[in-house]
Amino acid sequence: MNRQLKQGPGWRIGWSPEADQFQGLVGTDTWSLELTAPEFHDFCRLVLQLCDTMAAMTHELMEQERISCEAESEWLWLEVEGFPDAYALHLILQTGRRGEGSWSETAVPQLIQAIRLLHTF
Repeated sequence: MNRQLKQGPGWRIGWSPEADQFQGLVGTDTWSLELTAPEFHDFCRLVLQLCDTMAAMTHELMEQERISCEAESEWLWLEVEGFPDAYALHLILQTGRRGEGSWSETAVPQLIQAIRLLHTF
């Protein structure tokens, strides 16, 4: 079985390709959302896209200047808000059962690292 679950303080992410309907899982210590494969793939892709955008903004902003960036797909909407090197992430699931959640600035770097390690998209 290829089921994976990675977690740390304030975040968790999972992938179970053999699951019938919901192969992905995202959440924190206090909430979670099960995602279909397309939703999960878009989540991972858009998080990494936002991460790259924030990194690119490092030289464009003045010190202590905050920024907000959004990314959206057919399945979900994501927003990062904060400084280019420390930002929170917000998710809204836009289809089916709907749902939303957020990760803190301290949890996002480890969540991004876990997404890069999953290699599911």
